[in-house]
Amino acid sequence: MVYDTRGPFPEEAASPAWRAGIRVGDRIDLSQMRCIPVDTATCATVLAVIGGLQYVNPGRTARLSLRATPDHPARQVDLVAEQRPVNWLVEVVLVLDEIAGILFVLAAAWLVWRQPGGMSWGFLLYAIWFNPGQGFQFYALLQQWPAVLLGQYIAGGLAQAAGYTGFLLFVLRVPADRSERRWRPVERALPLVALALASLQLLSMAYLFGYRTATVTRATLLSGYAVDAAALIILLARRRGQPPLDYQRLRWVIWGCLIGLPAFILAELLQDTTLLRGVLEGFTPPEEVPGLLYLLNSILCFLVFEAVRRPRVVSVSIPLRRATILGLILSLPTLLLHQQVDRIHELLPLPGWMWIAIASVLLFLISRLHEFAVNLVEREFNLTFRRAQQQLGQAEAILRAGSFAKIEHLLVSAPVQTLGLASAAVFRDEGGALYRRQNGAGWEPRDTAALDPQAQVLAGLTAEQPLHIDADDADDADRIRLPSGLRRPVLAIEVGNPLRCFGVALYGPHLSGADLDVNECAVLGEFAARAAVAYAQVETDLLRQQIKALEQQWGRLYEN
Repeated sequence: MVYDTRGPFPEEAASPAWRAGIRVGDRIDLSQMRCIPVDTATCATVLAVIGGLQYVNPGRTARLSLRATPDHPARQVDLVAEQRPVNWLVEVVLVLDEIAGILFVLAAAWLVWRQPGGMSWGFLLYAIWFNPGQGFQFYALLQQWPAVLLGQYIAGGLAQAAGYTGFLLFVLRVPADRSERRWRPVERALPLVALALASLQLLSMAYLFGYRTATVTRATLLSGYAVDAAALIILLARRRGQPPLDYQRLRWVIWGCLIGLPAFILAELLQDTTLLRGVLEGFTPPEEVPGLLYLLNSILCFLVFEAVRRPRVVSVSIPLRRATILGLILSLPTLLLHQQVDRIHELLPLPGWMWIAIASVLLFLISRLHEFAVNLVEREFNLTFRRAQQQLGQAEAILRAGSFAKIEHLLVSAPVQTLGLASAAVFRDEGGALYRRQNGAGWEPRDTAALDPQAQVLAGLTAEQPLHIDADDADDADRIRLPSGLRRPVLAIEVGNPLRCFGVALYGPHLSGADLDVNECAVLGEFAARAAVAYAQVETDLLRQQIKALEQQWGRLYEN
């Protein structure tokens, strides 16, 4: 059934469909438009028009057979495609979608390259089909060869089924590429799921041969949404029993699905179905809205990519806050441009290269504004960070410590209590070697009590910049007997100044499994700098006492 005869044109009179005599409510006569044989103009028309591709090459002619209605007899109409009006905002969104789609697939392929297994292969199968990129230009080119386009339809249906199945395999094995015993029967049933989904996809194409497939098509759509819902249920259920580090990584995947999957589903509903038109009568969303929703789906890839490739991740609330701030910053100019884009183009008929230059400047300004807004929110509204900043950044107790042991106790206990860290220890510099003189928090007697300043895990450590210990250095960390698991240090801070190193402080992640973020590292760096002042003061006091004792001893010798 025809539900729209205007499309992207400013008015119905400008639409080729309206001028050809097609009206809303007309029905295609499927019995007269069968794809048998395949290499015919009728089959090409069915593949191009009824398949929901939406776009064809300009000048292409399609002959449609319409069924009789109360107002019109059965008839045939020739529909000639015309170039759609230019909307540069839609084109900008399309370019962003294409870039995001390419990065989506490349990121999934990179995960397969670095961590081959069922988890990464499953996500790649999903990424190949369900990415933000738009493929209508590819389909428009294939319309010259109906048999090839039909083959692409079949391959696409199989790829979609493989994508859904791969996604289920991914959620069953993320983040460590292993599934728990209770989920293994589900994993073994995935081939049957793939077969059922592929069968639905192929049956929904029966309209090409004159059959009505609305019910099967609805079932196909609903089965895809059921797979997405099942994936979320599996992820939420698998949270229980995960080690803290894996639990945080799984949270990234869950939030990526909570944002990306609904955005993708809503974009498909707006672009490929009339569901929302029926629910909200007269509702016609702007053309760029589905594209922006597809772009929002790329958040899923980013969060999954980071969760899989990193053994440790920060709390997922941090990237979500930053993404929310960026969305709020972009929402106002996007709304204004949508309302005034044509008027701006009329008032400023600038060449294309100048618009690119203006857009580059705007992107730079937006990035700076985003950075300022993120810092402002972290400083003023993140209560946990503010409390840690106040307690550690303005800690006067460490300046009055009076001894090395007291300084080292505060370097360990204050961050552990304030930030909820899993481990902390201080290694004091004694004659060019680093020694742990106290047990530390989360450190056991069997863990190393001495560190070589030239160890690989400390490579690049300076007094000016804390060092995030790379998880790739796990072999070196095991060799020098650092704590393992959640207690393993993730941050090294030199307690000193550019001229003198008093020691090195090692801190583990949060007890929740979340890694230390940039702001927390900066606060710990400031705390270590105050400790360096205290170290220098204690060392100076000890030297003064030694000098005084030597002077007294020399005085007694002189008198004798």
